[in-house]
Amino acid sequence: MKHSRHKGFQEIKDRLTYARKAPLQASKRERKHGRDITWTLRAMPAPEWVVENWPGSATVIAVRGKGIRDGKPTDETRYYVTSLRTGAEALLRHVRDRWSIENSWHWPSDTQLREDAHRYREVNGVQIMATLRSLAMNALRLDGFWSITEGLAALAHDTRGLLALLGWREPAQPQASG
Repeated sequence: MKHSRHKGFQEIKDRLTYARKAPLQASKRERKHGRDITWTLRAMPAPEWVVENWPGSATVIAVRGKGIRDGKPTDETRYYVTSLRTGAEALLRHVRDRWSIENSWHWPSDTQLREDAHRYREVNGVQIMATLRSLAMNALRLDGFWSITEGLAALAHDTRGLLALLGWREPAQPQASG
């Protein structure tokens, strides 16, 4: 079974890579943030053996990103299986939206909050710091800061602003009795 499944994956890969035409095709060029990449989606109905192993599967997708990233050539292909039954442009948009989560959440967490640089010795430390980073990013975004860098710069030395961001209010001063 393992060999036949591997052979089946290779047949899908070959068909989506080398066939003259795939049943579903779409492309989109993206030029921003140091990237000039053309995203090309090629998709086909899921073969019967895929549907048998993953009920509900409708489409097998290959998305190739080819171009320049940070001045260096890039050429990557990722494969997906989906239950979505829609057109090629919608599938490509869906895949790109999936990566927007990576770009708007994980990337800032790694680069701005240096998540990958931390080396905790205890599991609790990892969980506590991940929770604090998530809290900070969510609080900044709820306050209108989509750039984590700008939010940190604006509030890093403003203790009252940080506490207000989290909903803290200064206690009312008791009235003097007289």
